[in-house]
Amino acid sequence: MVLSNRFGAPANSDKIRVSFEFFPPKSGKMEEQLWESISKLAPFGPEFVSVTYGAGGSTKEPTLATVKHIIEETNVAPAAHLTCVDASRGDVYDVAKEFRDAGVRHFVALRGDPAGGIGTQYQPHPDGYANAAELTAGLTAMGECEISVSAYPEKHPESPDFMTDLDMLKRKVDNGATRAITQFFFDNDHFERYVERVRKAGIYIPVVPGILPVHNFAQVEKFANMCGASIPTWLANRFDGLENDPEIRSLVASAVAAEQVMDLADRGFEEFHFYTMNRAKLVYAVCHLLGLRQNAKPKDTLNQKAA
Repeated sequence: MVLSNRFGAPANSDKIRVSFEFFPPKSGKMEEQLWESISKLAPFGPEFVSVTYGAGGSTKEPTLATVKHIIEETNVAPAAHLTCVDASRGDVYDVAKEFRDAGVRHFVALRGDPAGGIGTQYQPHPDGYANAAELTAGLTAMGECEISVSAYPEKHPESPDFMTDLDMLKRKVDNGATRAITQFFFDNDHFERYVERVRKAGIYIPVVPGILPVHNFAQVEKFANMCGASIPTWLANRFDGLENDPEIRSLVASAVAAEQVMDLADRGFEEFHFYTMNRAKLVYAVCHLLGLRQNAKPKDTLNQKAA
């Protein structure tokens, strides 16, 4: 990755758009952290915030509750994740209808990890969707909505080659997908080459880079190994020896994420999706360095309820 040699916000900072991903809380403490993060990041005026969804509907109620909270108490548009795992088409329809009735008009359509875990074979529900392309078609048939789907700069680990991977993305687009959000990556050259492949394949929807600030390098390395994302040597070197120094690690992580995003902005990319891990600090720092400022105001009740 070649990083920008100049200081200051990118030249196109006035065109930068961001979105944030959160996951539903599993405890009271995690809920407090979630709403602190949302209240901190919502004033940046994100295009949307997405909320993840557990396999087989395992987090349906907390995901729905989180989405409703966002709708009712912030000025931010929510996007609800939906997966195919262990669910019939009827189950998916019922869940999607619940979200739509709550006011959701944006879905992130994903096949989801196999029920047996990453690395095991995916087995569709006998009456379910076989993949995210079929799920996208099902959501499109329900009526007008925005549908984001996943994309893989280093290809999906189950895809034998890039041609197969791009064919699946093309099927998603043909079935109604309006945006692709990538798996996280750390080598911007991989992403730029991927976008070139996507365009040559005749796919013209926005391809949004997914950015993962490194809160914990060992954990990120584990995630990367599971999903087929490479860890550049320079990145490992940045965090070498910082395992027991969280303060310095946080400073390094902020610099790394900012460098990556600013380099992408200098290459002409204007939209970024941040995997926040329900933590606002690093993402806030990157947005600030990009030249974004907090203008939008979340509804007053957000902080009251979080308290």
